[in-house]
Amino acid sequence: MTGLTVVIMAAGKGTRMHSARPKVLHKLAGRALLDHVVHTALSLEAQRVVLITGHQSEVVQAHVTQQWPDAPITPAHQSPQLGTGHAVQQAVPHMADDATVLVLSGDVPLTRAQTVQALLSLSQGALPPLALLTMRRPMPTNYGRILRDASGAVRAIVEEKDATPEQRQITEVYAGILAAPAAALKRWLSRLGHHNAQGEYYLTDVVAHAVAEGWPVATHTVADTTEADGINNPAELAALERAHQARTATELMAKGVRLADPARFDVRGSLQCGADVEIDVGCIFEGMVHLGDGVRVGPYCVLRHATVDAGATLAAFTHVEGASAEAPVRIGPQAQVGPFARLRPGTELGPQVHIGNFVELKNTTMAKGAKANHLAYLGDATLGERVNYGAGSITANYDGAHKHRTTIEADVHVGSNCVLVAPLTLGAGGTVGAGSVITRDTAAGALTVTRTKPTVVPQWKRPSKGP
Repeated sequence: MTGLTVVIMAAGKGTRMHSARPKVLHKLAGRALLDHVVHTALSLEAQRVVLITGHQSEVVQAHVTQQWPDAPITPAHQSPQLGTGHAVQQAVPHMADDATVLVLSGDVPLTRAQTVQALLSLSQGALPPLALLTMRRPMPTNYGRILRDASGAVRAIVEEKDATPEQRQITEVYAGILAAPAAALKRWLSRLGHHNAQGEYYLTDVVAHAVAEGWPVATHTVADTTEADGINNPAELAALERAHQARTATELMAKGVRLADPARFDVRGSLQCGADVEIDVGCIFEGMVHLGDGVRVGPYCVLRHATVDAGATLAAFTHVEGASAEAPVRIGPQAQVGPFARLRPGTELGPQVHIGNFVELKNTTMAKGAKANHLAYLGDATLGERVNYGAGSITANYDGAHKHRTTIEADVHVGSNCVLVAPLTLGAGGTVGAGSVITRDTAAGALTVTRTKPTVVPQWKRPSKGP
């Protein structure tokens, strides 16, 4: 065998989704269904992935090109769509005769790589078997039934619409994934007909052609049926989302993570946790998130591309949004953030930093022990150690055309309701009086106040609307 060729069927319209979006681009766990399948294919070190597109092929292909620019993915177009067998026929020109071919579906996102690897291990040897992934369902509606003879050997797969009432009682069904030697698969595909209830070319009919040649057929039964569940409508998508999140929660708890309620927890990317991490209800983790030892995440927090160091606490409704996996928001050890705080891209918090309620930070670094505890904005700013930033204060970092930086050196105290007009540096140890508008650099250790004297008009009468 020269290697593995993976064929991904992604040509369907998905009419029951009732959506203008191609079915395979609907999202599960924050990623397109198709992306899950492509990731599995590439994790198997496939030498080639053939993507069969049909409905809105330009949209699907553009998505794949953007998400997987360097992957060995070859497009093939199916038009008109005449069934699964017809779809795989479009990949035949891209199959080397001495390759192993694995067929996956773009709307079946949760198949584990180790399950597929177990199936591929069956399709080896001097006469590699046609290997089928199967599962058992007590009520297998819409699945092809596995037909076996008295000895237990597989003889064929019959689709539900073509099955007899007795055959429909069979609980072993085809899970939609097969592996086969390419030369034999090409031969069987060339013999497919469409004399069936749907008038389509069924991929499952290759089984009968293999058996007719005396070719061995092997099966691998998957225990977790969510690995083979496809998506046909929004209800099935939602159900599989919850099944995936339950699987993720179970894996995390097995490693020691404490989840207040596994049913109210969502990972839409990758979440890595150290020891003794506690996560309250309703939290969402997107992109790449790392939580260090002893981190506590309060209820209804959203973290996207973030690294939180040991002992930090995020109080309820904190929103953290890093720019990317390569440029996450960084929260230092023993920091305290929230509730109702928002940390935007470019934020880096040092050890023991305090960020309080309704404080927003963007492109800002805060050194050890700095605090901004109430109702404040810090944009394009650098804060030194032990800075105390007052309630209601803001950095005016944008002049309408360009962003400018504010530097607040160590031990500065900024009073409430101040406006710091960048570019600006506040010297170490200085104090800015409440209500000040600062437009020039301040000296180290100085008190700077820019309040005007009050104007008092005795017996002032407000304008009235008249009688």
